[in-house]
Amino acid sequence: MTLMLQLYKCEICGNIVQVMHNGEGELVCCGMPMGLLVPYEKKDEKGEKHIPVFTNNMTIEVGSVPHPMLTEHHIEFIEALSEDNSEIHIKFLNPGDKPSMDLNSEYYVKAIEYCNIHGLWQGNKE
Repeated sequence: MTLMLQLYKCEICGNIVQVMHNGEGELVCCGMPMGLLVPYEKKDEKGEKHIPVFTNNMTIEVGSVPHPMLTEHHIEFIEALSEDNSEIHIKFLNPGDKPSMDLNSEYYVKAIEYCNIHGLWQGNKE
């Protein structure tokens, strides 16, 4: 069963999809089931550069130490979510961009980001 806002990735072509409503089916790409992306929240040496941090009520930065934004290693997107998941805000990033996101509301309490090498990471507003 797929749940609203879950992210899935194709291990063959790299396609990433987000579920818009709950469903019974299996997501398939390139003839194979897609894998569910589960966010890391560990505060270790990788987390230092990956966990999204709310620096104030209106900004999210990736990592307490800035994440590299190189062609070979970068953040692909940041997503902010409200407490009940009724509001989401997504920013897509490119190599060379600053790994941060300005918000248009103070209601966001959770953030996820996707690193092209280290996967999905989550941080919460404290």
